[in-house]
Amino acid sequence: MIELRDVHKSYGPLEVIKGIDATVNKGEVVCLIGPSGSGKSTILRCINGLESYQKGTIDFDGIRVDRDHRSIVEVRTHVSMVFQRFNLFPHRTVLENVIEGPVWVKKEPVAEARDRGLALLERVGLAEKASAHPGQLSGGQQQRVAIARALAMQPKAILFDEPTSALDPELVGEVLAVMRGLAEEHMTMMVVTHEIAFARDVADRVLFLDGGRIVEEGRADEVLVRPQNVRTQDFLRRVIDHV
Repeated sequence: MIELRDVHKSYGPLEVIKGIDATVNKGEVVCLIGPSGSGKSTILRCINGLESYQKGTIDFDGIRVDRDHRSIVEVRTHVSMVFQRFNLFPHRTVLENVIEGPVWVKKEPVAEARDRGLALLERVGLAEKASAHPGQLSGGQQQRVAIARALAMQPKAILFDEPTSALDPELVGEVLAVMRGLAEEHMTMMVVTHEIAFARDVADRVLFLDGGRIVEEGRADEVLVRPQNVRTQDFLRRVIDHV
């Protein structure tokens, strides 16, 4: 469903992605791990057309990803993104945030979008918050609203950019529980995360990035339990010791 071939991305003289090759199959959960600045989030933003890339190709479900081509509208219709900082509209209610995309991007009837939006809020355990505003919610609740908003577009895949890193530790579990449910339903997902236990339990494959390159990749139990690369071993040792 997602294919990157020799992708390079630079900000001026700084090259942050240095020839990435990666694939994500339909129904697969792929977690990206690695130190800050290794290019993980930039990869997601390139897949969604939020960032341009200078070399290589990215295809989503057979459509070339090019933020300057009109096809990017179709790509964004089928791939949703959940951000680290929620990115909810503070002046809109929870339900209005959820149905914004279906109504304005996909031109769905408001009543239809509203019914599905309420069902999605029920799914993430927030039906009673439909009329609340984001500022009245905890961080974990806001992130669950963001996931409901992503699902409202009925996407073929969802990109998660460190969805729990802005949350207090006691709120992380409620967000990961929703993501586990999506994985069990075989939603195609790419997840940038530092939650190693989550990646080990849920991911089909793990990519370890360092310095803009994929240093090691494989099944989650192989990379996270028996890493072969010295750099991967060192990173995991530091992360696990810190936890």
